Amino acid sequence: MEKILVIDDEKPTLTMFRLTLAAYGYDVLTAENGQEGLDVFGRERPSIVLTDIKMPGMNGIEVLKQVKAIDPSTEVIVITGHGDMDLAIQALNLDATDFINKPIQRHLLEQAIRRAQERRRLAGDQATEMVLEHTGKAAVIVIQGTISARVEERFQALYQDALALNKERIVLHFLENAAINGAGIAILTQLLLESQRQGRHVVVVEMSANLRKVFDIVGLSKIFPVVDSLDKALA
Repeated sequence: MEKILVIDDEKPTLTMFRLTLAAYGYDVLTAENGQEGLDVFGRERPSIVLTDIKMPGMNGIEVLKQVKAIDPSTEVIVITGHGDMDLAIQALNLDATDFINKPIQRHLLEQAIRRAQERRRLAGDQATEMVLEHTGKAAVIVIQGTISARVEERFQALYQDALALNKERIVLHFLENAAINGAGIAILTQLLLESQRQGRHVVVVEMSANLRKVFDIVGLSKIFPVVDSLDKALA
């Protein structure tokens, strides 16, 4: 049974997570503060950690840093409030898998956990994290991993290959488990501005709600259109 650790200083929130995740078949571990959470993590080594980002004492950012220092392969999902987007982006820059807002919506929790599991499956396999496909009108880069410094060389090579196809448009197709961090945002911004200078038409499709929030905040959604289906992007 897969282990998931939830760290939150609010007991009702811990109870909600324990009941929900147990119903999904997970072995749920809980902790009421950051240090306790790290102690549990050290003993149990769960594959996924959910941590509140704001807690007395050790906050979720510090928990994230220390978990990643112990085991970089652990997927960490941070739990945020609606006014915590700066902290959420900081967490993504530290290789958090995702963030979910309180009050927790079950379908967003499910998506975040699926993304974490998929990231573990894809870990280290750049060939499957992103691939280039093409149709009559478009070159389509399918992204299902994380755009980060680790995959910069491959992503830039695929993007240049897409440009070389000289199609009417380039489509960046973000699958549900796709993610991006600060380095990835810088890489993508550079390539999009280059495309804009060349007069290339770029469309982004099927972003997760959280990824769209990040793109809105950093201004990327002003550079290119975002549509909700591949059919619309290819029309």
